Amino acid sequence: MSRRAVRILGVYLVAAVLTGAILPAQTPAPPPAGPASPTTSIAATSSPAPTTYTLTPEQREKAIAYARARYRLHFFAFFWSVLVLILILRARLGPFFRDRAESVAKRRFWQAAIFVPLLVVTESLLELPTAAYGHHLSRLYQQSVQGWGSWLWDEAKGLIVGIVIAIPLVWLLYAFLRRSPRRWWLWFWLALLPILVFLIFLAPVFVEPLFFEFEPLAPKHPELAHAIEQVTVRAGEPIPESKMFAMNASSKYNSVNAYVSGLGASKRVVVWDTTMAKATIPQTLFVFGHEMGHYVLGHIPRTIAFLWALFFVWLAAGAALLDRLFPAADGAGGTATNRWGIRGLTDWASLPVLFLLVTIASEVSTPLISGFIRSQEHEADRFGLEAIHGLVPDSRAAATGAFQILGEANLADPDPSPFIRFWLYDHPPLAERLRFAATYDPWGKGEQPRYVK
Repeated sequence: MSRRAVRILGVYLVAAVLTGAILPAQTPAPPPAGPASPTTSIAATSSPAPTTYTLTPEQREKAIAYARARYRLHFFAFFWSVLVLILILRARLGPFFRDRAESVAKRRFWQAAIFVPLLVVTESLLELPTAAYGHHLSRLYQQSVQGWGSWLWDEAKGLIVGIVIAIPLVWLLYAFLRRSPRRWWLWFWLALLPILVFLIFLAPVFVEPLFFEFEPLAPKHPELAHAIEQVTVRAGEPIPESKMFAMNASSKYNSVNAYVSGLGASKRVVVWDTTMAKATIPQTLFVFGHEMGHYVLGHIPRTIAFLWALFFVWLAAGAALLDRLFPAADGAGGTATNRWGIRGLTDWASLPVLFLLVTIASEVSTPLISGFIRSQEHEADRFGLEAIHGLVPDSRAAATGAFQILGEANLADPDPSPFIRFWLYDHPPLAERLRFAATYDPWGKGEQPRYVK
């Protein structure tokens, strides 16, 4: 989903958090050097299992350069987004778009259907340079094989999806603003829960297929599917083959990954074809076991509850601030305007102000969200190790081998600073994860595993 459209309600957070990718979100679409080798059998052996995340000097230099470039881009993109919204306010584009919408349509919903695309497309175009630079970095460091034409088409599709979601959300928000000037934020917060659940339910079925092709895992990978079935049975949570999919990530990425998405009937586990090409079956089983951990441990419902609580804080604080920016006297139907040409909070032209507040709030909340998700990812790592124990020759070797492949493929930062880890990492650093996998052995210590007995 487009980052620009997401600002409307923090849908960006839902999208980023709930895709559940096994790799850190701040280390985007990544790949390995060298040709892919086919997935080997479950009994296959390979080079000795690593106990630490190790890179050659050349790989280390490249990984650090790429990571630092991505970190700089993250913060630059945030400040650029703030600047873009301030420029939109100073240029009075909101009032201009509002006047156009009100001159064309009388009903509020159709005004929203005109105003929202004009504003979102304008903001998206102004922010396109930072998005394009991100794709440039991915191509420069061989993280992406996607051409510019395909990338622009994906950006356009993401923007369209964002606008389709944004129009009814913005209309609903302003309906609450007009009908309940003092408690609009509470009613909107209450409406958010079913909206979030509905969007998460729809994403795997209607949104993800717009960008990648999916196919059932079992027909082309029967040995892997059988091994996965054994893992699900051992974990006490059988997952039907109909909910296991392979994604053609290789059409755009060199990276390796897997994730869980959806809710209820739409919930599914997805393994990238690049993962199956570059990892052995035991290593792929660990990746699957990690994703199954998100499934079994209820991380999606927990994350929805967390985000809903966070939105409560956002909306309550935002309402107090907006009361100061837009006094009640400037309410619906008023003609007086402020220096930005905005008649009041219920004016469509106030939407850039809301975008600006959500942009700042989402960035300030990043460490809190990252920490919450980071703890879930650690739980999923532990679950993955326990789920494959006894089903592969050496569960720790499978996990550490998978992490080494993931690190090399995705140019994972070997030593992120404490600040970057705190602010951006929604997964533990890869070196930390590999060390944990290499030393986690409750069975050898005569202890009970935490999740899979």
